[in-house]
Amino acid sequence: ITVDEMKTLHVPLLASLEELDLDSALELQGSRFYVDMVNWPEAFPYAPFCSGRIARTEESLVVDFRVSGLDLRVQNMEDNGTQWEDSCVEVFLQGDGEYFNFEINAAGKILAARGKGREGRCKLSPEETVGIVRFATVEGPADLKDGIWSWRVTVLIPFELIGLDGEDLPAGIRANFYKCGDLTAHPHFLSWAPIDTPQPDFHRPEFFGELLLGN
Repeated sequence: ITVDEMKTLHVPLLASLEELDLDSALELQGSRFYVDMVNWPEAFPYAPFCSGRIARTEESLVVDFRVSGLDLRVQNMEDNGTQWEDSCVEVFLQGDGEYFNFEINAAGKILAARGKGREGRCKLSPEETVGIVRFATVEGPADLKDGIWSWRVTVLIPFELIGLDGEDLPAGIRANFYKCGDLTAHPHFLSWAPIDTPQPDFHRPEFFGELLLGN
């Protein structure tokens, strides 16, 4: 992917948190994005709706996902499990020589790891993951079976955790956002920035877009 082709997204600073709650500030000031790229349509055509807003505070990157679609799988009720098998949203962020993956299911439980590639990744410690603030809400059909589920996950990822100084941020960082559910009744693999691989593979930083961190 060339620089001209790379997808970009502005990440504004939430300037009025003293006057507004986080939700209102995100709604008024955050940048909207859509996780809607169906990269493997023949094998995995299903695409639940997934949008979000992104912004930052002085200390953290704030990503708010909104999902609506069939199925709700929430089996991982502890951090650092197999969250990608559940109804899941993901934030991948490029660091210095490695990248971080943050995978959050509809219960707000997170898998957080770092590494240079798919293999040999190092999970973040409980002391590190506890510092990642998460809010999760779910609304479902009355019989809790067939129908449309709507859920939301908001995650605050401390800049310090990914090796950045909130007071001296770079102009941009490479990233991608994903929506998946490997073991749901309708498996799906959606991305924000497109991925050009034969099979689903989110661990491909060469296809990341860029988050623009300037004011």
